[in-house]
Amino acid sequence: MEPTSPRLTGMLLVLSAPSGAGKTTLAHRLIREVPRAEFSISYTTRAPRGAEQNGIDYHFVDAATFQQKLERGEFLEYAEVHGHFYASSKATVDRARAVDGVVVYDIDVQGGTAIKKKFPDAVLVFVIPPSMEELERRLRDRKTDSEDTIRKRLLAARAEVERGVQSYDFLVVNDDLDHAFSDLKAVVTAERCRRERADLARLKL
Repeated sequence: MEPTSPRLTGMLLVLSAPSGAGKTTLAHRLIREVPRAEFSISYTTRAPRGAEQNGIDYHFVDAATFQQKLERGEFLEYAEVHGHFYASSKATVDRARAVDGVVVYDIDVQGGTAIKKKFPDAVLVFVIPPSMEELERRLRDRKTDSEDTIRKRLLAARAEVERGVQSYDFLVVNDDLDHAFSDLKAVVTAERCRRERADLARLKL
């Protein structure tokens, strides 16, 4: 059977959540367990936090370098969050399309909706905590932020949740990590089974 239109290759999977909801943990587990999945390492102008490593968790750059890359058109999208800039590289998308893989983005709603505008086939998943009380507990348990920073993150979280619930394709509640991951993996499996992604030319029909 011949396809009636070019099939979609590669999946752009965007994970967004308020800080402390667990999206980064879910993203890294997805990379380990899903074939041909690649993490999109964002560029940021903020300093490393805790045990974060350059080139693994983020590409940490200064403001001047960030601006140069932006002017050269190397970024798919960028945003300012809590006074720091973040951006996603275009190169990762090209690699995912070439091998029919999954590129996983750990970014905010502003960045996710920007990607969706450029790539309507992008899959947007919003990870939400079971309650604001639980989110506050997780933020305090990290012991990486000041009291003022925690307060700002909680205020921002309410707005981020509202935007994510209104605009994203899927919602995953992270009240239990294993259950949340199972839901997230089910989204990937379902998206890979979409008719538009099927390689009909290989089927003997």
